[in-house]
This record gives sequence, C-alpha cells and structure tokens, in this order.
Amino acid sequence: MLSTVSPNDPDLLPDPIADIVGEEQSLAQVLIGVRRHLHKHPEVGMDEHDTSRFIRRTLEGYGLDVHGPIAGTGLYVDIEGDGTGSAVGYRADIDALPTQDQKRVPYRSQIPNVAHLCGHDAHTAIAVGVALALDANRSAIDGRVRVFFQPNEEGLPSGAPLMIRAGVLEGLNGVYGVHVDPKLDVGKYGLIEGPVTAASDRFEVKIRQEGTGHSARPHEGTDTVWVASQLMNQFYQLTDRVTDPRNPSILTVTMLEGSDAHNVIPEQAAFGGTLRTVSSEDRETIRAHMRRATQRLKEVHSVHVELDFEDGSPPVINDKTALRNVADTIREIFGDQAIHEIPQSSMGGEDFAHYLQHVPGAFIRVGTASGPETSYPLHHHRFDLDETPLAPTARLMARVLINHLEQGLTEAVASAPPDLATADNGRSDGQQRASSSEDSSERRH
Repeated sequence: MLSTVSPNDPDLLPDPIADIVGEEQSLAQVLIGVRRHLHKHPEVGMDEHDTSRFIRRTLEGYGLDVHGPIAGTGLYVDIEGDGTGSAVGYRADIDALPTQDQKRVPYRSQIPNVAHLCGHDAHTAIAVGVALALDANRSAIDGRVRVFFQPNEEGLPSGAPLMIRAGVLEGLNGVYGVHVDPKLDVGKYGLIEGPVTAASDRFEVKIRQEGTGHSARPHEGTDTVWVASQLMNQFYQLTDRVTDPRNPSILTVTMLEGSDAHNVIPEQAAFGGTLRTVSSEDRETIRAHMRRATQRLKEVHSVHVELDFEDGSPPVINDKTALRNVADTIREIFGDQAIHEIPQSSMGGEDFAHYLQHVPGAFIRVGTASGPETSYPLHHHRFDLDETPLAPTARLMARVLINHLEQGLTEAVASAPPDLATADNGRSDGQQRASSSEDSSERRH
C-alpha cells in the first residue's frame, strides 16, 4: 500500500509540511513531519485551534475534503470507494497534556507547561496517513471510510461524547483506533479481546462542620479530618470485598485538604481521587457502597458530608470480530511475530470507549519502544517515541478498514444515529447534561 505521496496543491500545505515535501515524498517523512510539528506546538483539550487548522491544511493540500469543525475543534474526512458497501470509521485524538516537556530534542514542546506526553501527536499523524493511504486506494474501498480527529480525550467532559452528539458515528457500523505503547517494542502490535482499559471515574468528598475547632479539644465539635480519614479507610476496603476480586478494580485517593494550621481543626476537610473498574456492574456496586458509607458517617457524626462523582469513560471493550480482522491483517502484512497478546486489561482510562457503546470496533496498541529514550511511560515528562512505526501503522489500519468493508463485518449493526441520551460523560451527580456540544465546549474553558 501507499509508500509515497504527492500533494495535489502544495500551496495549501502548511509551511512545516511544504518545507519537506517535494514533488513526491515518502509517507514516512510526511508523517514524521506532522508528528514533530504537533509535538512542538501542543494544545490542551478544547483549545486545539491551531492543531485543527494544521490538520485541515495538510489534508486539503493532498486533495481531501475536510468537514468541520465539529464538537469544538474536531474534524473528519470521508473517503468514498468505488463500491457500494457500508461505512466504517477511524478515530484519532489531538489534544496534549497540561504539563512540562523536559526532553532535549529539536522537536521539544515550545509551549510552556503543555506537552504531547501521551502520544496524541503520533495518533494524529497516523490518522493523516490512514486518510492518505485510503485516498490512494479508493478502488479497493467497498463503501466509505470516515477518518475523524477528536478533541479533548484527556479532559472532562471528554471529546468523544461531543463528537458522537455532533453525528460523527451516523451511518458507521464499526470504528477502530490505536494508542502508542512505550512498553512494546517497535514492530509489535498489542491485542486483547474484551476489556482493554478500565472505566475511570473521579470522586470528591467534602466534610463540613459549623466553625473551626481547637486541636486540644476535638470532643467539643466534629473533627472533620478524622471523619475524612474514617471514610477514606472505608473506601479503600471496598474493592475486592464487595466485588469479585477476579475483576480488577482500583480506588485511589490522590487529593487531601484540611487546615493550614497545626492546632486548628478545619471547618471543612476534603479528599478526592479516582475509581477504576473493568466491569460496569462493579462500577455501580462500589459507587453504591461509597454512597452508603458516606450517609452512615453523616448520620453518626451529625456532620454535613457531600460525595460527588464525575463520570469518566466506561471501559473500552474490543469486539471479537473486529479484533480478529485486525489480527488477520497484521499477520497478512507483518506475520505472526508482530502480534503481542496483551495478558490483562489496563486500568487506565480511554474515551474511545464511548464510540464502542454505539458501534463495535477494536482498539489496539502500537509498539514504539526501541531503547531507553523511547521507553519512558505515558505522561512521563521525558516521554518520546520511535517514529518508525508511524507509516507502517497507517498503512496497516487503512488495510484493516478496507478489509472490514470487503468482508462486510458488523453489518448487522443499525446505521441509525446513536442514542444521544447516553452520549455524555463528565458530570457530577445532580448536574444537568450538556444540551449541545457547543455548550459543553464553552464550559470546558
């Protein structure tokens, strides 16, 4: 499949790509150029305006019609084939993290305290490559492929529900995506059937009394910090005690606030963290027990206690048929040795899960490690990747999409618009759901 590219209109290309593209250039060089430009100029979720413009100009320079913006800064391209089959989608996320890049490389982030330390710049470059490869092979496409670029994977409310609400899945009967993996060697693709990642929800607890107290006389009021510690201990004991321990679940407290003085019992104490589960049933069971524990302490100590949840993404659940398509395509192109069977689910969160609640699909890991400098974990301040897999992965996923249409996979799925009532996340209990993607975008910043 496609190894070189030629722009239809070089004048439309953004300067960083036009500078490296002659009349014909290797796909690998173009995608490395895309990735490095984005790495130098990262933007956080819902503020990816320059990123969105750069993606648009790059694709338009190669003759593709770009639709959007949708869901704030999202974009998509439709590649129509010569056949009359169904439609399938491919997704990339485009946002960066609000943290400092501490690498010493020419393409290091030029934006203070913003960096692509989760590989979304590589995901975007691969998606550009998927679109270019499909465009060059329209005669092999039995239907239509939609390649879309999603904002704000890292934040809440995240971008996937906003893209769904904007209609990006309408007419699609499947969707695919990838994530770079610094724990996997270059040339390896990580596959797992069923849960790939966990649901990731945030929680926050506030304990409040009327007025402050003296640390020498805690019995004269309510010790808010002591109540908080009792509740934290109860929360920590829930996982593997109220749910099946064979299903992973993790509750972690990461935030704790109290008094600024050693001898003052604060009027309010607060703590928060995350709850991660791979089972939707366990997710609700643990949350119900957290609510009951909160209510009991509130009644016993006559203190005001609030527990709020901010819904994160549900688990990513790979579809068996879609995953088999990926595995077969990897074997066809690279051989059996390229497949790495992932032994267990990640407890990290990924909002690609929202798409899979509406259409089946698969989410795979791409090995990007080739030495110490490309083996730092995701979100590490020195995270980097070997760029060698960018073009091969783009060609692989283009072939996966073509095979999906050619084989008529998941065509039993209805092509009606998804149920938008469930296409949401990132709300605390009692909060109203956003009425539109634009409203949600405005509230994000």
